[in-house]
Amino acid sequence: MSRYIVIGAGAVGASVAAELHRAGIDTVLVARGAQLTALRTKGLTYVRPDGAHQLSIPVVAGADELDLTEDDVLILATKSTDSAAAVQDWAWRPVKRADGAAGVAATSLPLVTLQNGLETERIALRSFASVHGIVVWIPATFVVPGEVVNHAHPVPAILWLGRYPSGVDAVSAAIAADLRRGGFAVNEVEDITAHKAAKLIGNLFNSLDALYEPGPLRDAAVDALRAEARAVYAAAGIVPAKPETSGFGVAEIPGRERVGNSTRQSLARSAVPETDYLDGEIVLLARLHGVAAPLNEAIQERVHRAVIDGTAAGSLGEEDLAATLPAVAAAVSAAAASSAASSSASASSPVDNSRVNSSSEDLAAARASVLVGVDEVRRAAAEPNSPVLLDVRWALGDPNGAEHYKAGHLPGAVYVDLDTELAGPHESGAGRHPLPSIAALQSVARRWGINTDSSVVVYDNSGGLAAGRAWWLLRWAGVSDVRILDGGLGAWRAAGYTEATGSASPRRAGDVVLTPGHLPTLTADEAAALPSTGTLLDARAGERYRGEVEPIDPRAGHIPGAISKPTGENLQEGVPYFKAADQLRDRFEGVTGPVGVYCGSGVTAAHQIAALASIGVEAALYPGSWSAWSSDPERPAATGAQP
Repeated sequence: MSRYIVIGAGAVGASVAAELHRAGIDTVLVARGAQLTALRTKGLTYVRPDGAHQLSIPVVAGADELDLTEDDVLILATKSTDSAAAVQDWAWRPVKRADGAAGVAATSLPLVTLQNGLETERIALRSFASVHGIVVWIPATFVVPGEVVNHAHPVPAILWLGRYPSGVDAVSAAIAADLRRGGFAVNEVEDITAHKAAKLIGNLFNSLDALYEPGPLRDAAVDALRAEARAVYAAAGIVPAKPETSGFGVAEIPGRERVGNSTRQSLARSAVPETDYLDGEIVLLARLHGVAAPLNEAIQERVHRAVIDGTAAGSLGEEDLAATLPAVAAAVSAAAASSAASSSASASSPVDNSRVNSSSEDLAAARASVLVGVDEVRRAAAEPNSPVLLDVRWALGDPNGAEHYKAGHLPGAVYVDLDTELAGPHESGAGRHPLPSIAALQSVARRWGINTDSSVVVYDNSGGLAAGRAWWLLRWAGVSDVRILDGGLGAWRAAGYTEATGSASPRRAGDVVLTPGHLPTLTADEAAALPSTGTLLDARAGERYRGEVEPIDPRAGHIPGAISKPTGENLQEGVPYFKAADQLRDRFEGVTGPVGVYCGSGVTAAHQIAALASIGVEAALYPGSWSAWSSDPERPAATGAQP
C-alpha cells in the first residue's frame, strides 16, 4: 500500500490528508509556520457538514524528517507561488529501493500536483519523470492555524486526475483508487491540461472576490476577465475542457461561515496570493502569443498593490473597480442607459411591419445595408480605413472551422469561433447557443480589431448561415455598419481573388464599446404569444418543424402557431447567394405585424432576420429557440405541417 506525503497543509492539502487518514490510508502532512506548530500541539480540527473531527495525522516540517521509500506518493499541495521551491526541495531526496540500489524521488516516485493555473506541472516535469495533475473543486477554508473547514457536499471534493502532459496510466489509476477510498469523486481524464485551463477560467473570479464587495460591476468584470481569457486561449491554441459538476455543492455549517476562495483567504492572512498564476497566467499567455490582456493585467497589478498597502479582503467598492477597469465600467453604464431607453421605446412603439415600404429604391437601400459583394469588399480592403473582416467558418457537427480557415481565407480576415465567441457558456434552459454577455462580446470584438467607427464584413463558406450570427450579434450590440459578404468565400474564389493561408497576424486591439438591445429579442413567453398578434417564423428544415425527425433537441415539433420558413430557402438554388430582393419579398409575403424568428439554437434564425432586413422587415430573435423551448416540459409542442 502506498504512503501519501501531502506537501502543504493549507485548505486543500489538509483536506486531502484528512480524508485519506480517515480512510485508514498511510498519510503524512508536511506543514510550516503556525500551522505546523498547531498540528504538532493539538492535531488537526477538520470540520465537515457532519461535524468536527479531531485528527492526529503524522506531521513533519520537511523532507529532512522523512525517509522516503519507493512506495511513497508525493502530493504537492502548496500554493502555486511556492511550487518551484517545493519541487526542488523534494526532487533529489534519496529513496530507499527494495533492490538496494540508490534512487532519488525525481526518478523513483510519482508527484501529484494540485495547484491552480497551468505552470506547476511544467515546473515539476523538469525534475520528476512521473507527474500527475489534479484539478480540485473544493470549498475549503484555512484561516485559523490547526483548523480547516470543508463545506463540500455530498463528497469532500470532486477531482479530475490525469498524467501530465496527457494520458492515464497504472500509476494514475492506483492513485485514483486510493482517493476514491478517501471518499473523493475522481474522474480520470486524458487531457488534464484542458481541465486545468477550464478551472483557471473559473478562478478568475478569485482576485475580484478577494478585493471587491459584490455588485453588478464586479459581476460584469468577472465576465469580462473570462471573455478576455478565452480570447487569449484561442490565440494560444488552448481548448479548455467542459467538466461536469452536477450533484456537487456547498453546505452551510452552523457557526462556520465561508471566508471565500483561496485568494481571499491569502489576503485575509496577509499572505501573498497566487494571482500571478491565475490572472497572471492569462497575461503571460497573451504576451507569449502576441495578443493583449489588459483587464487581467490590471487586476494582477491591483492585487499586488493591495498586498503592499495591507488592504483588507473584500473591502474595496465599485469606485475603485471602475478606476481599475474603466472600460468595463463604461460598458456597464452604457448598457444600463441603453436598456432603459430600449424599454421605454418598446413600451411606446412596438415593431409593426404591416406597412413596410417596398419601393425599388427602398428595397435596394435595405439590401445594401445588409449585404455586400466581393468587388466592393476587395476595393474597400485596399483603402486606409478598410473594413474588419471576420471569418465565421462553422457548421453543426464540424469542429474544424479553424483548420478550414487556415487552409484559405480572405487576406486580413480574423477567424471567429462561433461556439466560444458568438455564444455564452451553457446555462440550464438557455438553449445550445445562449447569447454571450455584453462584456464577453466586447472583449472579443476588441481583439478582432473593431473600433467605434469600424465597418465590419462577416462571411463563411455556407451562404452566410453561420456569418449571420456574427452580423446579428454585432448589430444587437450597437455596431451599426456590419454586412454579410453575399456568396461568402465561394464568391471570393469564383472572382479569382487572392487568398491567405495559415494563422492570422495579431491585430491592433480595437476600442469599441458595446451595449445590448439594439435589435429586438423575444423571451419564450413572448414567442408563445406572438402568433396571436403577429408572425412567428420557424427557420429550421421542414421535417424538423413537422416533427418527423429531431436529431439534436429533446423533443420534436414546433412552437404552436409558428409558420415554417426554412432558412435554406433564403438562398438561390444550388449556389450560396441570397435570393434577389423581389424573390425574398415574394417568399415572405403575408408576414405582417410584429415578426419573430427562431431556429434550433438561435444561429440560422439570424440569417432569416438578415434576409428579412434586406427587404425592410424588422424581426426579433428568440435566442433560446427550439433547443430551449423543447427542454422545458411545460412548453407545448405542435407537429404536422400546420401552425
